[in-house]
Amino acid sequence: MPTVSSEELAGAAGVNSAKLRKDFSYLGSYGTRGVGYDVEYLVYQISRELGLTQDWPVVIVGIGNLGAALANYGGFASRGFRVAALIDADPKMTGKQVAGIGVRHVDELESIVHTNGVSIGVITTPAGAAQQVCDRLVGAGVTSILNFSPTVLSVPEGVDVRKVDLSIELQILAFHEQRKAADELSRGLRGPERPAPAAGGTGGGAGGARRGEGPGPDGDIPAVMPA
Repeated sequence: MPTVSSEELAGAAGVNSAKLRKDFSYLGSYGTRGVGYDVEYLVYQISRELGLTQDWPVVIVGIGNLGAALANYGGFASRGFRVAALIDADPKMTGKQVAGIGVRHVDELESIVHTNGVSIGVITTPAGAAQQVCDRLVGAGVTSILNFSPTVLSVPEGVDVRKVDLSIELQILAFHEQRKAADELSRGLRGPERPAPAAGGTGGGAGGARRGEGPGPDGDIPAVMPA
């Protein structure tokens, strides 16, 4: 039976192995000393805690390019999500097959939600239609919404909204690219680093460093990160 040690998992995740073992203990997962964790059972426990061991029917509203791409995404089924319906306001889209699913008209939204027991809705409509669609989903009983529309949705208490803003993700990547370019430029201006003086060399203090030269006791001052 395949097993994995806490040290291997901690190394892959970049965390402390003792903390990892403590976190796993909250799942009721106790590894065997010298053997590790049963991989299959550990995956099941984590999936159960995340609510991924049951079937979650999902509706996608707005079957444009993005909605169609999400409908064709093959990763939903393996994570416990089933696309129960595709919904669009354009009558020309009604009946068209996308990812093997017939598109339904938005007039059927409430009945689709009730019939399929849907609690998760995905909105990929234009910004101007998103709030109205959100209100109808919530009114039909949907309590969790994944919003790809470029607008902020207003929902009542008890409804969870996750907003996916692709432009923000690109801005984050652009920031990191700028920082890397600045670091490369800074290294080029400094030139090759001088080797550290040997222990016991000339100069004041241990290691031969003279007063006022080199970094302070805490090393180089880190660059200021944005809030």
